[in-house]
Amino acid sequence: MCPPLANAQSDPFIGQLMLTAANFCPTNWVPARGQVLSIAANSTLFSLLGTTYGGDGVATFNLPDLQGRVPLQVGQGPGLSYINQGERSGIESVILLSSNLPTHYHTISIPATTNAATHSAPAANRVLAQSQNAGVYADASGTNTSVGAGITGFTGSNQAVPIRNPYLGMLWCIATNGIYPPR
Repeated sequence: MCPPLANAQSDPFIGQLMLTAANFCPTNWVPARGQVLSIAANSTLFSLLGTTYGGDGVATFNLPDLQGRVPLQVGQGPGLSYINQGERSGIESVILLSSNLPTHYHTISIPATTNAATHSAPAANRVLAQSQNAGVYADASGTNTSVGAGITGFTGSNQAVPIRNPYLGMLWCIATNGIYPPR
C-alpha cells in the first residue's frame, strides 16, 4: 500500500515562508536574504511586512534575512525573554572569562624533606626551603612569616567557544505573489 501523496500549497499566502532543500526558490518566491525591494513594485508584500525588517518605508523595504539564523515565534514563553517581530539577536561564539567559570581551585604540591632548616628566614626567591634537600622553614620566634607568593601557572588560549547548535543549511523562501492572507 502506498502512502498518501503530499501536496504543497499551489497558491501561497503572500509573505509566507517556505524552507526548501533545492538551491533555488520556485516561481513567485524569492530567497529570504534581507534584500531591499521597491515598495512601488511590491506594494502588496509591503502592506504585510512594512519596515519590520528594514527599509526607509518611503521607497524601499527589506525582506527578512534568514541567512545563518533560526526563526523563532514572537512573544514570550514561560521563563524566556520577549521576542519582537523582526528582532535579531545572537552570536555564533563567545570568549569565556574567569567570571563565567564555576568557583573552583587548583591543587599544588610542594615536596619537602625531613631535614632541619638551616636559615632563620627564607632567602629571596625561596619558598619554604633552601633547596630540594633542605627542610621546611620553621620560624624560631613562633611569629608568622611570609613564605612568598606564587601561582600555579596559566593555561588556556582565549579561543572563542562555539555556541551554535548542529545545523543543516537549507534555503528559506518568501512568497511575493499569491493570496492576500485573511485576518
